Parts: sequence; C-alpha cells; structure tokens
Amino acid sequence: MNVYDSDRMIDVLASVGYSVTEKPNNADMLIINTCHIREQASEKLFSELGRLRNIKIERQNAGKPTIIAVAGCVAQAAGDEIFNRAPYVDIVLGPQTYHRLPEMVLQAIERNKKTVDKGIIDVEFPIKTKFEFLPNAAAKGFSAFLSVQEGCNKFCTFCVVPYTRGPEYSRPVEDIIFEANNLVRNGAKELILLGQNVNAYHGEKTKSQPGTEAGLGYLLRALAEIGGLERMRYITSHPVDMDDDLIAAHREVSILMPLLHLPVQSGSNHVLKKMNRRHKIEDYYRISEKLLAQRSDTRFSSDFIVGFPGESDEDFEDTLKLVRQIKFIQSYSFKYSKRPGTPGALMENQISEKIKSERLDALQGLLKDCQTNFNQDSLNTVVPVLFDRRGKENGQLVGRSPFMQPVHVTAPEHYLGQIVNVKLVNTTSTSLGGEIDFKSELEQETYNTDSNFENSQI
Repeated sequence: MNVYDSDRMIDVLASVGYSVTEKPNNADMLIINTCHIREQASEKLFSELGRLRNIKIERQNAGKPTIIAVAGCVAQAAGDEIFNRAPYVDIVLGPQTYHRLPEMVLQAIERNKKTVDKGIIDVEFPIKTKFEFLPNAAAKGFSAFLSVQEGCNKFCTFCVVPYTRGPEYSRPVEDIIFEANNLVRNGAKELILLGQNVNAYHGEKTKSQPGTEAGLGYLLRALAEIGGLERMRYITSHPVDMDDDLIAAHREVSILMPLLHLPVQSGSNHVLKKMNRRHKIEDYYRISEKLLAQRSDTRFSSDFIVGFPGESDEDFEDTLKLVRQIKFIQSYSFKYSKRPGTPGALMENQISEKIKSERLDALQGLLKDCQTNFNQDSLNTVVPVLFDRRGKENGQLVGRSPFMQPVHVTAPEHYLGQIVNVKLVNTTSTSLGGEIDFKSELEQETYNTDSNFENSQI
C-alpha cells in the first residue's frame, strides 16, 4: 500500500513541476513515507530525518532550498511530535491527505521565505476521499498496484491500522475499472489489488445508482474482461471476509493467480480470541479446503505473530501444527511488539523477549522448510513467468511465477514484459533459476498462428 501511495504522490507532485531523482542531494523535496506496523518505526524515522537534515543544511548553504515532508501512518500517529523533535521538517501529512500535497508544497515554499517556525500538518480524515482528486495513475512497470479498498473496521488488539488509516472504504467499481484500463493501456500485464482488508471490498457497482454494492468476487470478474490484462492478485485478506462468491471466483477467473495471501496470525483459538481476530482456526482449515476444492493448485502465504500476551507453549505448538498442515509456501512472521494505543499493549502476561525470540526462530525455521520444499518440488516443471525487470547479471531477466517465486533466467531482452514458459532447473530457499522452454514456446507460437489463420477464414 505504501508503494502505491508513494507512486501516487509522484503523480500528484508532477502538477507542480516535480519529478523523481535517484540522488537525494539533488532533490528540491524529500519525502519519507512511513509505516507504523513494526516496532520502533518512529525511532527509525527520526534517525533517517537526521540524515536528511544534513542534506538540507548542505543544500541551504549552497543557496538551494529543500522541503522535507513526512507522510504515512507514523505521520498520522505522531503528528506534532515530529515538529517538536525535528523542527526542520516542513510538512507532516497522513495517508488520506496526500492529494493535497501541491498546496502544502506552495505553503511550505512561502513558509521558508518567511522563516516561520511551525511546519504544515494535515492528518485529517477528509469527508471526500482522496481518490476523488487524484490524477490518472500511470503504470510504472509490467506489474502494477491498484488500491481498491482502504482502512479497517476489525480492531485487532495488536494493530494500529484502524487508527492511522481510518474506517473501511471501498472505491466504486467503475472508478477501479477506469484506473485498471489506464494501467493496462500503459503497459501493465498484471494488477495487484490492494486493501488493508481487500476482501472486505463492498464498492458501488455504479456511482449513479447508490446502494448497488459489489463484493470482491464481482470486481475480479469485471476486471478480468479488460483486454490485455493477463494476471491478477489481491492482498491483504482476512479469513472472516472469504465468502463463497469470492472462493468461486478463484475457479471462474482464469487470470487470478493461485497464490492467496491469507493472514492467520496464530494457530491457537485462545490467542485468536485475545487478538479479536473474529475467526477460529477451524474456520481457516474450512476456507483452505473450500479453495482447494475449487482450484487444486491453490497455495497459501500468511502472516504470523508469536509471543502475543498470554500465548502458552501449547498455543505456540498449535501454530506449528497449522504450518505443518497447510504448508505455507511464503510467509511473514514477527515477534509481538506493543503498538501505542492498542489494547494488546495493556494486556497482562506479556511474553519475555527471550521466549519470543526462541519461538520466532522455531517458526521461521519451519516456514523456511515449507518454502524450500515447495521450491524443490517445482524443479523440472515448466511454469509461465512474467518477466518484469532486468537481473544483476548481463543478459539476465527476472520474473515471477504464478506463485510469486522470483525466477532468474538468461534470456533475450525482448522477453521483458512477456509471459514466457520457463523450465525450472535450480533453486535456493527463496528463488529459482530457469531456462526458456523453447519447445513449448514454439508450440504456443504455432498454435497462435494457426488460430489467427482460422479466424481470418471465418
């Protein structure tokens, strides 16, 4: 989501003459876009701001004014504290107000001329959503992010998202389709739909008929009709919102990739209840069985938190049991950390860092085994890979398999941006190496030529 937001800030700032530079010392404006999920996010921010302050001073001494802005969820949560600790910051803005950046920049320029002490802050939750004001999104690669839903109403006891991103909001279907068409026209082959609870999506089918809400399954089917769109994914989901229509879409929408990121957080019902996750582990097993019944090649990735307050050895063993049964092929796992203002931070029976570290090591070892085994099982198979970037080696391209595995191949440059059949020949725990399967590519080319000939006769 922050990558998407950063790209949209670039789009917004183009209207006042800004473009991206890779060298901070050349920048007239420096923006740190922050996330508040991880521990010590604020301290990492202030450490980075100290580095940017030195750049600002150097440029100022050379007669080049520089604007420093802090955006995102830490900005939303910290607010005026940022100015108190880093008075050289010019702008603080939340994740729902970056469409106002151009006017903030103009205010900051005037502020610097007058050497006003207080910076500009905008951390409101506007009545009118930012999406109503953003310019058309431009594709910045062959795989593009597309935000369809924001915010959260779940209030898990460990999470700050409802406080920093606000309540759930779903964009209208027709707005999403318009943006998706624009991205595909500009070169995107794959769309990754984003949301804090993306499968809680409930947008209006048409803005002219309020009340005609659609779920994520409907949206996926509508997007699949876009010509030139070859792949779709969506993140991040909540088990509570995996309804039967969405599960059926996994069978019906052929361009929907078979890897589903479905965070579970814990394998223990006791812990899930304390987390206010609103689902039981039996629900998670049932959902996985339903998805596999619809599409047998479905695989899962997930998020895990170890050491939540009150988590016993038995609770942790339930999590390991879940991993062994589901065999998650990719996952994110973390030690529980207190987030200011959340109920979990005030709970009794906080777990020691030593135990949290031991449990995280055990969990990550098992998760790594699952990923390694899946990659090993993929060897000598032929998979379609979307090549979306150049590799570090000369003549190397890198792409993603349907299961989001990075695949490195020595291949001609013209394959960049194409989906190509690749035979997987070697693997590490996190990536794969392959060779272009020229036989299947030739067969596919011949099939396409024959199909075109038949169509021309018709």
